[in-house]
Amino acid sequence: MTRVTTSLRDWAAERSAMGHLDLSIGFVPTMGALHAGHRSLLERARKENDCVVLSIFVNPTQFDDAADLERYPRTLDADLALAGGLADHVLVPDPADMYPDRYRYRVSENTLSAILEGAHRPGHFDGVLTVVLKLLNLVRPDRAYFGEKDRQQLDLVSGMVRALHLGVDIVPCPTIRDPDGLALSSRNRRLSPGARAAAALFPRILRESADAAGAAGALRAAGLDVDYVEDRDGIRLGAIRIEGVRLIDNVPL
Repeated sequence: MTRVTTSLRDWAAERSAMGHLDLSIGFVPTMGALHAGHRSLLERARKENDCVVLSIFVNPTQFDDAADLERYPRTLDADLALAGGLADHVLVPDPADMYPDRYRYRVSENTLSAILEGAHRPGHFDGVLTVVLKLLNLVRPDRAYFGEKDRQQLDLVSGMVRALHLGVDIVPCPTIRDPDGLALSSRNRRLSPGARAAAALFPRILRESADAAGAAGALRAAGLDVDYVEDRDGIRLGAIRIEGVRLIDNVPL
């Protein structure tokens, strides 16, 4: 049976009880609005650990646009239904409990976080790294599972774990896609049917273009607003906007 905990004080008691059982713990941190991509993370964690912890927390500090935070889907009942049978514990903390300091203390990285997503979303990765550090400290897992769709986030979290000697294995998991190739994302549900069909061009153009500049030009020709397309370390990364919804993706070169 999945146990849902909203109080960090109650969670501390739950985690202390788990510590006496000598269980391996797999952790899947999310912002909710779960889909098949999140389910794949949970399934991987279930296979590799005795106990699986899922967190659902719409982290306010990683949003550079207050309207985007307000529009982010909250679907707790559906999320708990998806997690049933896979997660032993679901942590759903309150923002006031997560940030008792009102975000006075934060984690910053000054190189990788300044490019790509970081260049277009000031402060975004400070919020991501800070909340991930808090969650890792609260859950104290053996392994934490992150999707490769958010490649820059994955690299930054892995680097933080190494730099701060956190002793957690960060497990990268493949991007899960719809049949037309679009990477699953909670934001996809905000697209109209026409925009959803157009968005399917995004991964196809990233994959098929000869170079990053050609991909950016092809995306613009298709009517998509392009934030960036760049080739780095054998990966082509891109971000677009359609109907005010921002989508990111990456494909191997």
